[in-house]
Amino acid sequence: MNKTAILVDGGFYRKRAMYLWGDKSPSERALELSSYCKRHLNEKIDGVKTKNDLYRIFYYDCTPISKKVYHPLLDRTVDFSKTDTYNWTVDFLESLKKERKFALRLGRLAEEQAEYKLKKEPLKKLFKGSITLQDITENDFFIDIKQKGVDMKIGVDIASLAYKKQVSQIILISGDSDFVPAAKLARREGIDFVLDPLHSSIKSDLFEHIDGLNTRENKPPKGETIKFNLKKK
Repeated sequence: MNKTAILVDGGFYRKRAMYLWGDKSPSERALELSSYCKRHLNEKIDGVKTKNDLYRIFYYDCTPISKKVYHPLLDRTVDFSKTDTYNWTVDFLESLKKERKFALRLGRLAEEQAEYKLKKEPLKKLFKGSITLQDITENDFFIDIKQKGVDMKIGVDIASLAYKKQVSQIILISGDSDFVPAAKLARREGIDFVLDPLHSSIKSDLFEHIDGLNTRENKPPKGETIKFNLKKK
């Protein structure tokens, strides 16, 4: 039986899962991810059903920001360690640690560089004069913060799995074209490299260097979510 490793770009997955399946508690989202990944072990290739053995699910993400950041509109600092998002993310990562066959690869956020920025659309309207400063609301801002080490960990694990011949198939849940060099390396080593972009659009250079494109859930109608049946295994 073929061995399959499933690599999950955590930040990407959480955003797409919210869109596809709606808001969930940390434990429900963790169970959803585990259940969804295992769907990839059963697939049809040229009309023939195949079943692969799971090597491991690698989940890549960062621990949430916990520092205080100044908000220019509110004219005060926001303590992220006391936000619902912080508590949810911490609980979610703890839930994943309890799931069988999961390995967490955590990078870090560049908290020292974190800052609030105005979103593109209200910024354009502001410069065009269609809105004024008085029209700007708290929702028009976003927290700009960069991940450190996540992409590198994904690339290193792909290379390690390929060179050590630990698996015959790698499934990457992501939509990022930064992984093209790693995908090319894996394919040169004889690995079947499959991308699951969860129905997001991908760049042509990424599609060119994979062996298959496979999302294991139908795309919901616009403005709707699909009920995800969770099964604990």
